[in-house]
Amino acid sequence: MRPDNLSHLAAFAAVARHASFRKAGAELTLTTSAISYAIRGLEERLGVTLFHRTTRSVSLTEAGQRLLERLQPALRDVGDALEEMNDFRAHPAGTLRMNMPRVAGQLLLPPLLPGFLAAYPDIHFEAVDDDGMIDIVASGYDAGIRFHESVPEDMIAVPFGGMQKGACVASPEYIARRGVPLHPYDLLQHDCIRFRFPSGRLYKWEFEQGETKLELDVRGRCTFGDLCVSIDAAIAGVGLTLVLDDQVDEYVRDGKLVRVLEDWCPPYPGFMVYYPRQRRVTSALRAFIEYLRDHT
Repeated sequence: MRPDNLSHLAAFAAVARHASFRKAGAELTLTTSAISYAIRGLEERLGVTLFHRTTRSVSLTEAGQRLLERLQPALRDVGDALEEMNDFRAHPAGTLRMNMPRVAGQLLLPPLLPGFLAAYPDIHFEAVDDDGMIDIVASGYDAGIRFHESVPEDMIAVPFGGMQKGACVASPEYIARRGVPLHPYDLLQHDCIRFRFPSGRLYKWEFEQGETKLELDVRGRCTFGDLCVSIDAAIAGVGLTLVLDDQVDEYVRDGKLVRVLEDWCPPYPGFMVYYPRQRRVTSALRAFIEYLRDHT
């Protein structure tokens, strides 16, 4: 094998994962032009086109898809072999790549990350905020963070951040203008600020009281893909929003928001760090899990 073949194959796999030369370069700490050079050289040596390229998109050709399917197990074996060398180090090292929703990064990481990085100076932490559901293995992540019910069954899951609860909130001005909803069904007569997932699916508001569980397709004139924007809109008096209680606790204390339907928002199992059961756990991820168990 030519010396540059392995690096070019790694570049190919990264472009395939991200469907982007720029994002592949960011992952491999290479310039976009270096990634393009590697792919072009690989295509010339193989005599086939591996990617369809337009100004807006990058996608695998049939030949590229076939190569990726054969290549991924081999690259994982190479990565595992290199990772085993960390077993001989005195301290865990390497890059820990995690995928998580924005809210998890905002609420859970700030209290934990400074201490973790101080304890493990040879570990580099890379987090990607992503509110969509992805295959963390196919996308090249070591682990992900999601709510308990969203973790795939074939994954190992470790609790992160304790119990969570929802909070249905609006500004005092909105409540004075439109009244207090006393039952979740009352929300159908209110302006609700909706959340849309990256997949395009609208979140249906969930409520629970005793044995009764409700899922409502609420209505409203504003829909956002960022919960922080939804909270800002609620503070501005646009309508009601349903978010995590920890996200709005400060605004409630300051009088900018008012909780409603609190008896319909009980605590529930929160976030989980999850990772593949069948895959070797890197020393960086092992260190993170151990630190998480000791400090939460």
